[in-house]
Amino acid sequence: LSIKNKIIIIGIGYVGLPLAVSLAKKGKVFGYDISKKKINNLNRGFDSTNQFKAKDLKSKNLIFTNDINYISKSNIIIVTVPTPVNRKNIPDLTDLKNACSIIGKKIKIGSTIIFESTVYPGLTEEICIKILEKKSKLKWKKDFFVGYSPERINPGDNNHVLKNITKLISGDTKKTINLLKKIYS
Repeated sequence: LSIKNKIIIIGIGYVGLPLAVSLAKKGKVFGYDISKKKINNLNRGFDSTNQFKAKDLKSKNLIFTNDINYISKSNIIIVTVPTPVNRKNIPDLTDLKNACSIIGKKIKIGSTIIFESTVYPGLTEEICIKILEKKSKLKWKKDFFVGYSPERINPGDNNHVLKNITKLISGDTKKTINLLKKIYS
């Protein structure tokens, strides 16, 4: 990753936190979460998911925040918010829609949004991109780009951690796919 690439990860939980810690070894990463308590804990070196020790969370390249203005300071936005399913296996898309709305208000031209949240086929185009376009007044594949890399971390599974899993990637253009390949390598 180059110096010009600044990454923000939206949702710093079981999936977003390991990604933030890992990517911060290569460049500037902002970890955004709506929970002030979670951000305060992380800034004090406490990880409520018990995946990292305080020293792992302290890096000059890693900033934890709940200030949405950091979205416009980033050109790569990775969405790792939860999409839990109910008893009928219907996903609750509330967090994902809210994340898209927040991102749409703050993205800049040339940004790439990468979705890691578990979604069904077609949801990115049917829901996420529509929200992003509406809130930003920008056009998909002209002003901003979208990639997808489904999260494959099992909370509590210490064998299949981020560095041990194969990441699947897709993107809306060849350039987007190459960017995702560089990020996840």
